Amino acid sequence: MNRGAVLVVDDEAELRCSASEWLSLSGFSVVTAKDGAEALAWLDRQPFEALVSDMRMPGMDGLGLLDAARLKRPLLPVILLTGHGDVTLAVEAMRAGAHDFLEKPYDADHLVAVLDRAVALGRLKKEVSRLRVAAGGDLESRFVGSSPEVVALRGRLAPLCDLDVDVLVNGETGTGKEVVARALHDLGKRRDRPFVALNCAAIPESIFESEVFGHDRGAFTGATQKREGKIEHAHGGTVFLDEIETMPPALQAKLLRVIQERVVEPLGSNRQVPVDVRFIAATKTDLRREGEAGRFRSDLYFRLATVEIAIPPLRHRRDDVGLLFRHFCEDAARRHKFAVPAVSASLVGRLEAHDWPGNVRELKACAERFVLGLPLAFGSVAQTASQDTAPLPERVAAFEARLIREALDDNGGSAPAASVSLGIPLRTLNEKIVRHGLREMIG
Repeated sequence: MNRGAVLVVDDEAELRCSASEWLSLSGFSVVTAKDGAEALAWLDRQPFEALVSDMRMPGMDGLGLLDAARLKRPLLPVILLTGHGDVTLAVEAMRAGAHDFLEKPYDADHLVAVLDRAVALGRLKKEVSRLRVAAGGDLESRFVGSSPEVVALRGRLAPLCDLDVDVLVNGETGTGKEVVARALHDLGKRRDRPFVALNCAAIPESIFESEVFGHDRGAFTGATQKREGKIEHAHGGTVFLDEIETMPPALQAKLLRVIQERVVEPLGSNRQVPVDVRFIAATKTDLRREGEAGRFRSDLYFRLATVEIAIPPLRHRRDDVGLLFRHFCEDAARRHKFAVPAVSASLVGRLEAHDWPGNVRELKACAERFVLGLPLAFGSVAQTASQDTAPLPERVAAFEARLIREALDDNGGSAPAASVSLGIPLRTLNEKIVRHGLREMIG
């Protein structure tokens, strides 16, 4: 029985060879690499259950490889081999996410025992992740809410995670189209392979073909070396095509062929490179209508839309606004190391009444401002920007006025009750009410 697939990285050929021989005899499937760059290339080509790397190597050292490997394979256990003087560095690596470290010269049997534990732990994590996907559990942390719309969305996504079908995600700006794409990738069987996001609107048309499909040396002026395209780089993983409706028409035909044939033909080359990728495209327009109007290839739309997911705008699930706002407040407070501020019923009411043209993204920004004590702006971008640049006394005054307004709202316009809830004398509150022009709120 194979004890696990292991990648061994060391710049010394003799040490690579001896480790490979012993581990192979012990029942592991072993691949070796002479440096970090070669190791990362192997991680792109095939799955491994553990990585063993020397700490000191020319170019990318063990810590650099650890960081890069964790980006590609978050669940991959990494074991570092250290010299006598590197123990402090190894402890730092453990804090950065390494599974274990061994001090050189290490005992070969001890390495086998450490690898057995690492492989077992990695398999357990993958199984837990698989079960979580099957139950739809992790989707709840990514799509917070209890409205029928978001419950239905989670229900549609759960069975799609492990299916190799292309998906078209439709939704307004800020609804979470990339969150959907990330969930389908992270919770599916391609989770250990690359997730490559392409914003079709952000890549200039002049370099789009080279960036996405790659090019050979000499393909055009300045092409001094071969370049791997984004789709080829995503081999085994997922390609996310954001704002697909902005893709130049001439390139839509080439993308259609890639999706149909699963081969990429780099610019300036006659060779065809097979690719194993899942395509997830996102749009904020109706591509069917765009196709009927001649602005988008209908055949590309039908090829992309094997499964079509529509994300509801926030105004269609107002019952989730309060829950989402509190969730984002907790997240912002944790990141900034602030206390989580109290969210009053009156504030939730005002949040739910707002239409949120920027959807969840706008609400998240609003929650962050609330945690930082900045004035909440439900209005225009220009208004928000002007408040961000206001002097500190004006921001403090606006924050104080907002708290008093909410306290009066929550207490039916009663100043005495509001003074108690705010913890300040009634006389002080009355002075502040006059100063902030809030007398019309007193019942």
